[in-house]
Amino acid sequence: MVITSAKHHLPNYGVFDEFRYFVPGDTLPVFRVPAAGGQSVEVAIAICEDLWQDGGPVSVCRRSGAGLLAVPNASPYERGKDDVRLDLVVRRAREAGAALAYANMIGGQDELVFDGDSILVAADGTLLARGPQFSEALIVADLDLPAAAPAEVPGDQPVDAEDGTVITIKRVTLPPAGDGADATQDPGQAFWPRLPDPAEVYAALVTGVRDYVRKNGFRSVILALSGGIDSALTATIATDAIGADNVHVVLMPSRYSSEHSITDAEDLVKRQGVHAVTIPITSMVDAFSEELTPAGFPATGLPAENLQARVRGVVLMGLSNAAGHLVLTTGNKSELATGYSTLYGDSAGGFAPIKDVPKTMVWELARWRNAEASRLGLTPPIPEKSITKPPSAELAPGQLDTDSLPPYDVLDALLDDYVEKDMGSAELIAAGHDPVLVERVIRLVDGSEYKRRQYPPGPKISQKNFGRDRRLPITNRWREHCRPA
Repeated sequence: MVITSAKHHLPNYGVFDEFRYFVPGDTLPVFRVPAAGGQSVEVAIAICEDLWQDGGPVSVCRRSGAGLLAVPNASPYERGKDDVRLDLVVRRAREAGAALAYANMIGGQDELVFDGDSILVAADGTLLARGPQFSEALIVADLDLPAAAPAEVPGDQPVDAEDGTVITIKRVTLPPAGDGADATQDPGQAFWPRLPDPAEVYAALVTGVRDYVRKNGFRSVILALSGGIDSALTATIATDAIGADNVHVVLMPSRYSSEHSITDAEDLVKRQGVHAVTIPITSMVDAFSEELTPAGFPATGLPAENLQARVRGVVLMGLSNAAGHLVLTTGNKSELATGYSTLYGDSAGGFAPIKDVPKTMVWELARWRNAEASRLGLTPPIPEKSITKPPSAELAPGQLDTDSLPPYDVLDALLDDYVEKDMGSAELIAAGHDPVLVERVIRLVDGSEYKRRQYPPGPKISQKNFGRDRRLPITNRWREHCRPA
């Protein structure tokens, strides 16, 4: 972030090279920056979490008299967090009595995604500039900073940080910068438009996939393409993240696969230009079943259904080993919550792009992505039939998700209250959810923790994702409705 003054341009210093002058945690560094006319301005530095706690460096900044508080951040993305950040930055600027430059990183780190959204506010909280989401940018704005006291720079000054600690203000005078540091060489931009919710979430998923693939040394990904909406959205995210030429899909029809699931998958391949191979699994499933029959393996029922999913997992992992592809798992948050998946089957893989995306949002993102393509005069990447047809695992004749789960709009509303908002059974019922459904869903969610522990990581987009934010004990069979008084 480059900040310029309304009266004179501040030199573009490598300010953070000077961190060797202080010990993080007990020192507030204040840099005296030479400016035009023989004057100087003072810039204080706080780091990430300092901004999110009361007292501490922000309080000390006011005592230092610095005109600008710069705060480099690594604040992970969550839906709705942009408003929380802006409110926080405005409040802290007023507390510090200084303009505040909140500079946030972008990119993916395992399950976390960092979205940028850097902010600059004046000392009174007025918004002066705001950067883009999910892309790097040079943010340029004008500040009228107060001149530093012309007297000799005072020595170290211990100050009560109002949080039970003492922080020492340590001033460092920077030398004049060279001629090449004039920020006016690139006028940049002060304000970027906010992304609508679907675009914001989609950008987070694309960023998370792109960085996980690249930063972990993979060049390509592979996933099972069923013709359904989950795998269609996952493939689209992957294509947008790393390019169609690096995305490989496998069509694995079984005896229960409908004709439209195959044609819908083939349609997506044509639309996106990804690499595709068809490997029928019926003979493999039959061979496994035949060999397992003497040990009591049933010909029908849940074990037989799961066998098909596990054969698909074996195929994907085999191709991954052969070619070095990263396997993408295609399950959504609603399925992960309720255990509607097969261990070592459709849950097998290295990264799960939509594991924190509820099923209803999967549809919303798919429709948004297609609409964006149409708006730009491009071919929508996801077949319309994949969006509109009833979801099915196709592991049994005529199977639909609603055979095992309530309608997803009902389920997701209940899951949001139980998982995201931490509402108990009594609160859920008081909120209007059906008591029988509440008991059933709680039982499914709490009883599926062992599956979630073995699920691959995926981008966090909610305030409470599974794994990092929400973990339950397994062995003691904890259940919400059995919580002791």
